[in-house]
Amino acid sequence: MAVLTEAAVDGRLTLGEHAERAERAYAARTLGQLTVLTSDLAAPSAQPIRVDTRRSVTGMFARERRAGRWVVPESLAVTAIFGEVILDLREALLQSRQVTIYATVVGGHVDLIVPDGIAVVLTETAVLGRKHAGDAPPSRPGMPVIAVRIMSLGGRVRVVRPRRGSWLGALRRGGKGR
Repeated sequence: MAVLTEAAVDGRLTLGEHAERAERAYAARTLGQLTVLTSDLAAPSAQPIRVDTRRSVTGMFARERRAGRWVVPESLAVTAIFGEVILDLREALLQSRQVTIYATVVGGHVDLIVPDGIAVVLTETAVLGRKHAGDAPPSRPGMPVIAVRIMSLGGRVRVVRPRRGSWLGALRRGGKGR
């Protein structure tokens, strides 16, 4: 709404266009519907919400990381082939209350950094693979759930729940004392 109002104030939208887009914004049910309303008004780096159009995250003989304020789609494919994938969900926006991550791990590993208030359910088909769920809190009604479907061959999937205010948690985040 702030982007729309600013555009109307500086003349990039007429009052009629502003009213129409504001009505559509209030009626929106998904983040994709909201981003369409401002895509012609601001550069992608200035958008209030960054919708990542890539549907997969791949760490092939390398390290791939998604962190910061990003939108997690309802379904996400993650592949780590002799590499590492880190999905940091502490500032991420879930596009749905039920998110499914399809993790394919061959000789690599996937780390999923999850804040409190999100349940994680791991199911695995593994040959010489490992999964580590960390200290998973019990799921409550209405709690967002991330279902991780793992296909592993000699790899590892780990769920990390950082502790607030601990120096170890800051160390895991790379020394950033958020």
